[in-house]
Amino acid sequence: MAGELIRRSLYFVAPGAVEIREEPLPALAPHRLLLQTRISAISAGTETLILRGEAPAGLAVDETIASLGGGLDFPLKYGYAAVGEVIAAGADLDPGWVGRRAFAFNPHETHFQAAPGDLLPLPATISDEQAAFIPNLETALNLLHDGAPRLGERVAVFGLGIVGLLTCALLARLPLECLVGLDPIRARREMAETLAGLRAVDPADLQAFKAIESAPSDRPGPAGFDLIYELSGAPQALEQALALAGFHSRIVIGSWYGRKPVSLDLGGRFHRDRVRLISSQVSTIDPELSGRWDKKRRLAAVLDLLPIVDPTRFISQRLPFDRAQEAYTLLLDQPQRALQIVLTYGD
Repeated sequence: MAGELIRRSLYFVAPGAVEIREEPLPALAPHRLLLQTRISAISAGTETLILRGEAPAGLAVDETIASLGGGLDFPLKYGYAAVGEVIAAGADLDPGWVGRRAFAFNPHETHFQAAPGDLLPLPATISDEQAAFIPNLETALNLLHDGAPRLGERVAVFGLGIVGLLTCALLARLPLECLVGLDPIRARREMAETLAGLRAVDPADLQAFKAIESAPSDRPGPAGFDLIYELSGAPQALEQALALAGFHSRIVIGSWYGRKPVSLDLGGRFHRDRVRLISSQVSTIDPELSGRWDKKRRLAAVLDLLPIVDPTRFISQRLPFDRAQEAYTLLLDQPQRALQIVLTYGD
């Protein structure tokens, strides 16, 4: 069956341009499953970076994901949030797989093959759209693990895209002294303020930013925020994060800047205040946690959190796979409108 199928795959072919190519599926190996994609989610931050040609050329796409081989050079297939239905099982596998829905870290394409161990079977309680948020919610959970927020802390989050909003949604469940989100896009700030106890400001509004910077000064304890997340993808936001930091504050950097240069003033308070810069990336687990946590446990926790967080409220556009170029043009030209785009796949 697989040998007769032609799949359609999305390729990033040049800065600003994608195209859908037809390619034959290889014969289905005895130990693999064939899935037909139902929905996939576009990662606005990473995929925009690739689309602009700002990803480091020659860098491996992701060594930890089997379906993302090769480098970040054009042309390339990319994407890591696919929900599909198993339509065929290899000869060595249980035919009971057929008809089951599963999540996969797979590029945007109509069909794909995977080993059972590379799939996350989905319970009936999780919808396709909810499942498309698995990677970003896993990233948000990883950010909380890496930042280790403590009860009663002052926390700020730069960047209210999907990862930022999901991180705020998890943080909002904790009894913090304050939770502040910062983003220049008004619609994102308004979305963030629907979360309990969160205040959102425009970091470009100097008066509002100064008010946030000095807000904790009337409370007991050292000045500044205890924990700050930089999730905007904008290098200048990291400098602003330093301005909010106090003595021994933690700044968790979840942004991937690609080839964008980052300039920081580390000659002043940073040095004397012992501010800690923490790199966070979801492909690995903090060595201090790896004795208790692995990828399977973290994904199981994400499945439990999906109905609670309900990230489908953050979907801004649903577009057919055939209109993928329109989706990416929107990301480049009108990012204020594109919070989360999902691609849908018809029969």
